[in-house]
Amino acid sequence: MWSNIKADARRIAASFTDPANANVTVLAALAVYVGVWTVYGTITKQAQGFNPDMTELIAWSRDLDFGYSKHPPLAAWLVRGWFELFPVSDWAYYLLAMLMPALTLWIVWRLMADSLSMSRRVAGLALLTLVPFFSFHALKFNVNTVLMPLWAAATYYFLKSYVTRSPRLAALAGLTAALCMLGKYWSIFLIAGLVVAAFADRRRALYFRSAAPWITVVFGAACLAPHIVWLFQHDFITFKYAEAAHEPKPLLATAVAALGYLGGSIGYVALPVVIVLVATRASFATLRDIVWPRDDDRRLVALAFWAPLLLPMLGAVAAHTEITSLWSMSAWTLLPVMLLSPPSVTWRPVDTGRVVAFAVVLPLVLLAASPFIAAKTRPKGPPPAAAQAPLLAREVERLWHQVMPLPLRYVGGDGDIVLPVAAYAQDKPRILIPGLVTMPDPVTLRRAGMVQLCFAEDQACLAKAKAAIGSAPSQTSQTTMFRTPGNPGAAPRHYTIMVVLPRP
Repeated sequence: MWSNIKADARRIAASFTDPANANVTVLAALAVYVGVWTVYGTITKQAQGFNPDMTELIAWSRDLDFGYSKHPPLAAWLVRGWFELFPVSDWAYYLLAMLMPALTLWIVWRLMADSLSMSRRVAGLALLTLVPFFSFHALKFNVNTVLMPLWAAATYYFLKSYVTRSPRLAALAGLTAALCMLGKYWSIFLIAGLVVAAFADRRRALYFRSAAPWITVVFGAACLAPHIVWLFQHDFITFKYAEAAHEPKPLLATAVAALGYLGGSIGYVALPVVIVLVATRASFATLRDIVWPRDDDRRLVALAFWAPLLLPMLGAVAAHTEITSLWSMSAWTLLPVMLLSPPSVTWRPVDTGRVVAFAVVLPLVLLAASPFIAAKTRPKGPPPAAAQAPLLAREVERLWHQVMPLPLRYVGGDGDIVLPVAAYAQDKPRILIPGLVTMPDPVTLRRAGMVQLCFAEDQACLAKAKAAIGSAPSQTSQTTMFRTPGNPGAAPRHYTIMVVLPRP
């Protein structure tokens, strides 16, 4: 039996490096990767509920627009499309989340074809899966995880169009760069970094005399145009949010934070870097060639790698703003090429086998341990409202439909309760949280009715809810939630539900 298992393992390993089967094998491996981490996330996070970033995107997705109060629209568009196909459930959301790193890894696999042998491409892919951004952090779907495949695609098409000056590739570079900006404005550092790479490369005259860069600009601008119009129409509300959320800090504090960003970012990728350096016994000359190559093609890759990673430090210090290393999660597309492309790096097939084996075993071990991890990471004290939201949403809609046959359209109150309840509610109501969404006009709200939700002991929330209700007729109910998925022994939580009926 053991000999059969080893024989099957060798056949699978050989299929990764067989040009005729490699793409299919990689896609199959990525599908398994997505499945394993989706199940892991569903088990380990069931007692926590959705992260607020995730429920916030569901709330925005209920009203499709070309922008929202805090961010550009792409992440909300993806969430809207996804939950048109799947139910709002833990497994479905974590599945969407894990598709982001999987798609990134597929793009990286294709990108490496120009620089690495088949064996090194397989190793590069396995090494990236060891970066927490591609697993643990990716489970929280938000605007940062959306950037991962977008940055990878924009980098891929830029590098291809720079060398070939193909109009088609140039157009795709512009479109993907625009999609990056529609994901998060942080992507300005990617675009600026690629511009720096284009100007710093010795072949810049050939590139800028061709039509390629101008095709990129035109297609990118056309894709961004609707959002830019929206910004003017809404008085640049997303910029105002960013300004309010990131108040200016002293120069020393921002400089320290910028160094912390770089150190933390390097820390996240330390494991694959150390593996390569140890396995290859890299000399100082090899290390220097990894960091800053001499030949034009690899130098362009290095410029496209370092500039988007380092420019945020300069921007943060100039703007007196603190940045965090988590925001670098989309900047590692070219890491395998940087590590494995130098000619002096002596990477052997046996090294690939060991790295792949480790990359395969690690998530399987974590999956087996997921029930124990879930028990250890359960929130202390009362369970978060997000964990009880499926049950609470069902109770809210039951109370609403007892007195009103029409769908529930608006839910307000404590944001920690409102966001997850609105996410799970079958009627797909809008939220009433000023500053997070555009509030309906008073006439629309009066005619639609609403529900206000608070923790029963939260007197401040109850006072605001009563002020929002005013003189409108309402029915107030108290409910207690005893059960929490994944944490049956959690203490009960008490909620106040105020149903305000529509009025003409």
